Amino acid sequence: MAISTSALATKMTTELDKAVVQKSATGFFTDNAMRAKFVGANIVLIPRIELQGLGDYDRDSGFAQGSITVNSYPLELKMDRGRSFLLDAQDADETGIPGLAGQVMGEFVRTKVIPELDAYVLSMLGKYADVNNQTVLGTMASEAYKMFTNACNKIYNELGYEEELVCFVNSAMWAALQNSPEFTRQITISDFSRGGVDTKVKSINGIPLIPVPDTRMKTEYTFYDGKSPNQISGGFTPTQTAKSIGLLLLPKRAVALVKKTEKVRIFDPDKNQQADAWKFDYRIYYDAFIKDSLKKGVVAYVSQ
Repeated sequence: MAISTSALATKMTTELDKAVVQKSATGFFTDNAMRAKFVGANIVLIPRIELQGLGDYDRDSGFAQGSITVNSYPLELKMDRGRSFLLDAQDADETGIPGLAGQVMGEFVRTKVIPELDAYVLSMLGKYADVNNQTVLGTMASEAYKMFTNACNKIYNELGYEEELVCFVNSAMWAALQNSPEFTRQITISDFSRGGVDTKVKSINGIPLIPVPDTRMKTEYTFYDGKSPNQISGGFTPTQTAKSIGLLLLPKRAVALVKKTEKVRIFDPDKNQQADAWKFDYRIYYDAFIKDSLKKGVVAYVSQ
């Protein structure tokens, strides 16, 4: 019995989309993009509400009239990424294609898509904090906890104490924090939601700490096009001027990660005009945006 490539592709797209959101360090930011609307091929409208402040109440004329402005501002999605794979028909038994396809594409998402998504989002945030001088200083080995609390205070002073914060750390900061007496005395285990799934993470003062591999914690990357002579391998690499992000602290709702397309297409050998092979196409079209009202809440520690 021939398999339905359309049904298989739909099922795989759903499962891989869940994996991206739930397994990546930054995937939970998609929870902040529920009201985003698309206009055209690459423009997304992000809602923004503007309110006026309080005025004096007058016993004769009553309230000072205020206004509410609700509008949406357009932002362009920059990351349109994809890859196509061929599996020779002689190397695959059709009855085993569903499992093999799931295994291959699952591994691709885990080892290639998720690291790149994290690198893009975290580099954007780290670079924003660095360029706008929203940073903390210190000696990581001996002042890690102090640097963390200084970053918290910067955010609280700008946005108040009600914001739910989240903290990303690289391996050096993670190790320094774990060697800090203050950290070991205050650490707790708490629930952290990623795409509707709760996971257990270490926290300080209720702030989840998310350790991220160093390769994803740089301020700038080159994202290979997969076609040019020196970029055939695809993926990404830090630029020569990139800085390391040791710590990145921000409100959990500060970033909207918008994905327009995450799609898998499957062509069997009879429909593939390129070769006598199964063809698997994967495409993801996305970008991340910092909400205007929370930009002051993005604080980082960066170093050369």
